[in-house]
Amino acid sequence: MTADITGLAEGQRLILEWRGQPIWIVKRSKAILDALPTLDGHLRDPKSENKDQQPEYVFKASPELRSLKPDISVLVGLCTHLGCSPEMKAEIRPEPFDPEWKGGYFCPCHKSRFDMAGRVFQGVPAPINLLVPPHHYENDNTIVIGVDPAKGA
Repeated sequence: MTADITGLAEGQRLILEWRGQPIWIVKRSKAILDALPTLDGHLRDPKSENKDQQPEYVFKASPELRSLKPDISVLVGLCTHLGCSPEMKAEIRPEPFDPEWKGGYFCPCHKSRFDMAGRVFQGVPAPINLLVPPHHYENDNTIVIGVDPAKGA
């Protein structure tokens, strides 16, 4: 499956379906990218050390950003607790569930929270980070979802 991200604006999310799962492609702003390192002390796995949650080549590219390009995030849009679909709350502003919210995803089912890299916060039911599907860039504006570039489909 391919995704054209030519018109994807900062803060915008493109939702696709791959293998019956929602895939989120998000263009992150500089403010969001700058905020991500400030959250490390609040996250369960800030360096993405559980490598089963993303392809090895994504981990090598950036374990903190969990992406091949800093501004583009590609995630499976299912909470790792019980499979609900979290809401994207991409703005850096106070939220009822966190007065110091720096942008991310909030699961309304059981209150799990993830940052804009899909890393899970401490003290929530979700046990692990959101998953990163296999993917690669065919060109600057086309992402191929579901294909590991080293292994093929």
